[in-house]
Amino acid sequence: MTTASTPLRPRTTAAREWRALGTTVRLVVTDPALLESCDLLLARHLAEVDASCSRFRADSELAALDTTAGRPVRVSPLLAEALAVALRAAETTGGAVDPTVGSAMDALGYDRDFTLVREDDRPVRLTLRRTPGWRTVRLDPETGTVTVPEGVRLDLGATAKAWAADRAAALLAATAGCGVLVSLGGDTAVAGEPPAGGWQIRVQDVTGPVGDLPPQGPYATVGLRGGGLATSGTTARRWRGGGHELHHIVDPRTGLPVRSPWRTVSVAAATCADANAASTAALVKGAGAETWLTRLGLPARLVTRNGTVVTTPGWPTAGREAAT
Repeated sequence: MTTASTPLRPRTTAAREWRALGTTVRLVVTDPALLESCDLLLARHLAEVDASCSRFRADSELAALDTTAGRPVRVSPLLAEALAVALRAAETTGGAVDPTVGSAMDALGYDRDFTLVREDDRPVRLTLRRTPGWRTVRLDPETGTVTVPEGVRLDLGATAKAWAADRAAALLAATAGCGVLVSLGGDTAVAGEPPAGGWQIRVQDVTGPVGDLPPQGPYATVGLRGGGLATSGTTARRWRGGGHELHHIVDPRTGLPVRSPWRTVSVAAATCADANAASTAALVKGAGAETWLTRLGLPARLVTRNGTVVTTPGWPTAGREAAT
């Protein structure tokens, strides 16, 4: 997901940044001597996730499900885990986050890496159509098989990066025995012993296209000691298609880019996957999302279209907000 969550590196740590899964990867470890080995392990893990879960690779396991014609097929444990996370997110958000939006994303022109989408103004016909729905997908954890109805295309974009960050952070912390932060496009997961004062992460609204001007406006600094933090938004990952202004957050009820009173939502949760599902669902739910997040006990920061910041209990107080 597009995010303005930026890990701030403590002095005693070491960090490395590169690109994978179509986004920026940031790795920070509390033992500088272990950075190289952790980086290699992370790169291998993300390559495996890409081969299993990418919607943009014709040779991925996920893409292969397009041709199964509703037959149950065995999938790798990695893809089964990713699908389980996606289906759980759909259930816990009441379907606001739904992995069956793949065809809707394709129809909007988001059918390849975002850098290519932004460069192409192909004609797009906006059609109001409810997505098939996550309940049409059957995952059998005992047999490791999944059944996807014919014509249904899956998209794990709302959960896969955050899940991959959770999985990578836990793997690296257990292997290296140090504190680890993994951020994939700003979806941030931490594991192991944190630095003194916790992992300091700057959360700021993104008001322009990815890769253009830096974030502007008020920001909050969050100290994270465990779990994850994610931000979802409608303003940064935008493109034009056939004269339409489009973005990547799709409302499963319409199959179209969501129209939300919020431009970004940031959430902290026990896992980055839970945080990302909640932040995306809040955009889809729209008005009243802050009440929904409060009922779930999730600290959150919601920014309206005009820049007003709304927070839920547990988020750093307004006094922690600062100007750029």
